[in-house]
Parts: sequence; C-alpha cells; structure tokens
Amino acid sequence: MLNNSYNMVILDEICIAIYYRLIGVNEVIDVLGKKPREMEVVLTGRYAPQELIDIADLVTEMKEIKHYYNQGIEARKGIEY
Repeated sequence: MLNNSYNMVILDEICIAIYYRLIGVNEVIDVLGKKPREMEVVLTGRYAPQELIDIADLVTEMKEIKHYYNQGIEARKGIEY
C-alpha cells in the first residue's frame, strides 16, 4: 500500500517580508534546504526574489483583473488586514 500523505507548510506573504527586510532571503533558503523531502512548502507574496524563483519547483504570478477596492469598498478587518 502506498503512503500518499504529505505535510504542507504555507509561508503566507513571506516574499513581502523578505522585500521589507523583516527576514533575509538566505534565511528562508536555509530553512527550505532543511525541510523533509515529503513536505510541501508554499511561499506567497509579491516581489519574490530571484533567488527563490531559481530554486522553486513551481512559480505562479497572479495579476489583478477586477478588485472591489476600485468600487470604493475598503479593506476589511480579518480579511485583507
């Protein structure tokens, strides 16, 4: 029987934290290098540094098509901030 279970860690907005120098890109790369092989790690956020793009298995770039903010709806506590 195959064991297809995986662990996943999501580092939400880590790229923006790197951009604002709250954490170093080399620190993130070091942690990624120590993760178990069966662990999936998802990094999110704008301004992904090239160093992360270079080592990533998958890179997706999203762009805004339509946003309710443009209709005057402000950011909502607990959702956008």
